[in-house]
Amino acid sequence: MNKKQKKMLKRIIISSILMVIFKMLPVTGYVEFGLFMIPYLVIGYDILKKAWKGILNKQVFDENFLMAVATIGAICLGDYVEGAAVMLFYQIGELFQSYAVGKSRKNISELMDIRPDYANVEDEDGNLEQVDPDEVAIGTIIVVKPGEKIPIDGIVVEGKTTLNTAALTGESVPRDVHEGDEVISGCINLNGLLKIQTTKEFGESTVSKILDLVENASSKKSKSEAFISKFARYYTPAVCYGALFLAIVPPVVSCLFLHIDPNWPEWIFRALTFLVISCPCALVISIPLSFFAGIGGASNAGVLVKGSNYLEALASAKTVVFDKTGTLTEGVFEVTGIHHTEIPEVLLEYAAYAESYSTHPISKSLLAAYKKEIDQTRVSDVEEISGHGVKAIVDGHVVLAGNKKLMNKFNISCEDCSSVGTVVHVGIDGEYAGHILISDIVKKHSKEAIRGLKKLGIKKVVMLTGDMKNVAQEVAQELGVDEVYGELLPQDKVEQVETLLEKKAEKDKLVFVGDGINDAPVLTRADIGVAMGALGSDAAIEAADIVLMDDDPLSIVKAIRIAKKCIRIVYQNIYFAIGVKLLCLALGAFGLANMWLAIFADVGVMIIAVLNAIRTLNVKNM
Repeated sequence: MNKKQKKMLKRIIISSILMVIFKMLPVTGYVEFGLFMIPYLVIGYDILKKAWKGILNKQVFDENFLMAVATIGAICLGDYVEGAAVMLFYQIGELFQSYAVGKSRKNISELMDIRPDYANVEDEDGNLEQVDPDEVAIGTIIVVKPGEKIPIDGIVVEGKTTLNTAALTGESVPRDVHEGDEVISGCINLNGLLKIQTTKEFGESTVSKILDLVENASSKKSKSEAFISKFARYYTPAVCYGALFLAIVPPVVSCLFLHIDPNWPEWIFRALTFLVISCPCALVISIPLSFFAGIGGASNAGVLVKGSNYLEALASAKTVVFDKTGTLTEGVFEVTGIHHTEIPEVLLEYAAYAESYSTHPISKSLLAAYKKEIDQTRVSDVEEISGHGVKAIVDGHVVLAGNKKLMNKFNISCEDCSSVGTVVHVGIDGEYAGHILISDIVKKHSKEAIRGLKKLGIKKVVMLTGDMKNVAQEVAQELGVDEVYGELLPQDKVEQVETLLEKKAEKDKLVFVGDGINDAPVLTRADIGVAMGALGSDAAIEAADIVLMDDDPLSIVKAIRIAKKCIRIVYQNIYFAIGVKLLCLALGAFGLANMWLAIFADVGVMIIAVLNAIRTLNVKNM
C-alpha cells in the first residue's frame, strides 16, 4: 500500500471502531447525532469536499455528489447509522479499487521494468565510465557485464553470452549470442562479458519504443470505454433527477389527488436509496481497468498493443492476412542451385556484387554463398528497382539481378526454372546469363498458428508475397492457408488488402501481419496492422497497431486470445453492473430495497467488477 492508501485504511479502522462503540451507547437525539457525526466526518470529509468543489466548478453530477446527498439526506432523516455506514462502505470500496488499480500498475511496471539506468563506456585509459544511455552516440563501444541490461541496440564486437529476453518476448528460453550477432536493448546478460557497438541512439532503441508504446497505449480509447464515459455523463444527472422526482412527485400526488398521508420521510428515504444504488462506479472504474490490465498482460506476453481500441478491434477479427517472407517463413534463404550457365562461380560472383548494397534476405543469401569479401570499388551506379530487383555496374558490365519482371523490363529473354524456390535471374550487358535458385524455410510454428486461428473463429487466412506463384502456392498448401497471391509489388499488396476489406462484413475486422519495410503501407491500410517486432523494420513497427516481439506466428494467436478474453470480461462487467443496478433501482423505487442493499448495489458490484477486470492480467496459460 502507498501512503495515501494507508492513511485511508487508518480512517476506515478509526471510523469503524467509533461507530461500533457509539452504537452500543444508550444515547438518542442530539447526543446520538453529535456522536455519529464524528465517524461520518472522519471517513467522509474528503468526499464532501470533492462534492462541494464539483458544485463550485459547475461539474455537479459525479459519484461524490451522489454519496454526499445520499448520506446527508439519511442523517437529516435521523438515520445516523445508515448515513455513516454508507460513507464508510463507499470508502472501503474506493480503497479496494485504488489498491487493485495500483497493484495492476505495479505489476505492469515490474513486467516492463526494462529501462536501463546507465551504459558502460570505456574511456581512453580503458576504465569503465557509467553514462546516461541518452548520451551514447551511434557507433560507440559499450560494455555489458553479467547481470546487466543491454541499454542500446547494437552488434556484438567481442565476447559471447546467454541473454534473458523474457521482458521483451514473454518467453523464458534464453538466447545465445556471440561476435557479429545483433542484440536489442532490454535483454539481460546472464553470464559472459560483452562489448557492443551501438547501431541506434537510445531514443530509437527497442527498449525506448516498447516503453513509449505501453505508456501511450491508454490514450487511444476503445468504443466500450467511450460508450461508458458518454453513458456516465448522461446517466448520473438522469438518476439525480429521477431521485428528485421520486422524493417529490409521489408525496405530492398522494396529498393533492389521493388525499392520503404523503409520508415524506419514506419517499425521501427511497430517493436517497435510489441515489446510492445508481452510483456508476462499477462501470466507470472496471471497464478502463479491464483494458489497462489486458494491455499490460499482453505486454508481459511479448505482445505490445498501442491502444485499447486496437485490442477491441482485434477481438472482432475474422480475416488474417500474412506476408510470407520473414513472417510465415524464416526469411533465411540459401542458394540451392545455379542453372543455365557454364560458369556458375562467375554468375554467382556478378549476382553477389550487384546485390552487395542491399539488405534483403535474398541478397544476404547470395553474399553468404559467394563466401568472399566484396571489393566495393568494383561496383558502381547501384539502382534498386522496387518489386523487380537490382541494376548495377560491376567491372564495367551492366548487371541485372532480380525476378522475371526485371528481365522483361529490359527486354531480356529468360529461362523458367522447374524447381520450386525463389529464382534470381541474372542479365549481363543485355544478355541472359542464367539464374540462381534460392529456397526459404517455413517457420516452426507457422502451421500450428494457422490451425490456432481457425479454432478462434477466423474465417479466412490469406498469404501475400512478392515471391513466384508456384513457390507461394507450395508454402500455402503446406500451411493450410485459404487464399494465396504471389508476385505482388508493394502497391499490389495494398490493392489486394483493399479488395479483401471490401468483401468482408462491416463489423468484421481484417488483420495484416508483416515485418518488412515494404509492408508498412499495408500495415497502415488494414483494420489492424501487426508487425513482427523483434527482427522487423522500424517502419513496420511505426506503422503497426500491434507489435509481436518474438517474431513467432503463434503470437498472433495469443494476441487474439488475449483480446477476446479482455472483451469478454468487459461485457461481463457491463451486463452484470447494469443488470444489478436496474434490478436494485426498481426495488428501491418500490420501497423494497433498504440502504444496505443499496451499499451492495454500489460497493459490492464495484468490488466484483474490479476483481473480474484484473483477471485480464493473467495471460500465462494462454
